[in-house]
Amino acid sequence: MATATPNPKVNYIGLPITDYRGGKSTLCAGCGHNAISERIIDAMFEMGVEPERVIKMSGIGCSSKSPAYFMNRSHSFNSVHGRMPSVTTGAVLANHSNMALGVSGDGDTASIGIGQFVHLMRRNLPMIYIIEDNGVYGLTKGQFSATADIGSKLKTGVINDLPAIDTCALAIQLGATFVGRSFSGDKKQLLTMLKAAIAHKGTVMLDVISPCVTFNDHEGSTKSYKFMQEYDEPINEVGFIPSFQEIDVDYDSGQVYDVQMHDGSNLRLRKLREDYDPTDKANAVRTLMEAHENNEVLTGVFYINTQQPTFIDLLNLVDEPLATLPESLTRPPKSALGALMTNLQ
Repeated sequence: MATATPNPKVNYIGLPITDYRGGKSTLCAGCGHNAISERIIDAMFEMGVEPERVIKMSGIGCSSKSPAYFMNRSHSFNSVHGRMPSVTTGAVLANHSNMALGVSGDGDTASIGIGQFVHLMRRNLPMIYIIEDNGVYGLTKGQFSATADIGSKLKTGVINDLPAIDTCALAIQLGATFVGRSFSGDKKQLLTMLKAAIAHKGTVMLDVISPCVTFNDHEGSTKSYKFMQEYDEPINEVGFIPSFQEIDVDYDSGQVYDVQMHDGSNLRLRKLREDYDPTDKANAVRTLMEAHENNEVLTGVFYINTQQPTFIDLLNLVDEPLATLPESLTRPPKSALGALMTNLQ
């Protein structure tokens, strides 16, 4: 007698999780980047995002291979090294009805792409920007990247003498409206932050410590699995309630920041530090700077602002995606050019 095959679990829009998976990873076994891809799959599935409404963007590096490993039904573009922000900006302006998800690395972002990163953060473009941060250049044999901490050591014994760029502090100062850091080995925290990122309207910048098992997972590394497990200092406990679910979260009164997200979801941040306010920009930057002085690796949601207008709002774009509008509406007629030239005389 044949046994019935059980129906696969589906999300609230009726899709199974297999619709959110990608190709088989070619990264090193145990690479933190693979764990991040798995959490992206889980977050998109649980939030009921249509794969065809997502554009996956990347630059060059181990991290930039990651979009091939999740959501193979989504649109994807692998750009030039460090130039993913400008390509993404153009794609979002052409069709802001899609969700933009950019995956970058610490080299792609904090070295060759730092100029583009800076201007992306200040514009508050609606997108999720993930840095898969391992502190080394994995494709060129493990040299220090610009996010490597002072005093960290390579497998060759070389000690880093240069100060690290803190991409979270930089993003907060420049204007990103959702900034946090997580660890690829912390499945619960990272998944929750990704779900909240999906619900946010504006620039989300998530720096995810993602150990490189080939070049930067040894004694002396500050971005290894062992180091993060010992020195990870969560600044808040993150809870998330999607708009389509009613879930009670048991937090003591007065200890929770409950942030209403743009889609009606709720981000609940339980304070683990008594004086921490995730809506205070100056305090967020100060806390990160103090953590550096104390050799702490803070994780959690550092800053959130749901009131700041996005780049789309500032440009007063029409609701219809520009890519779908006819040429008669997007190209000024000859008479308009003539009137402009007359005014310039």
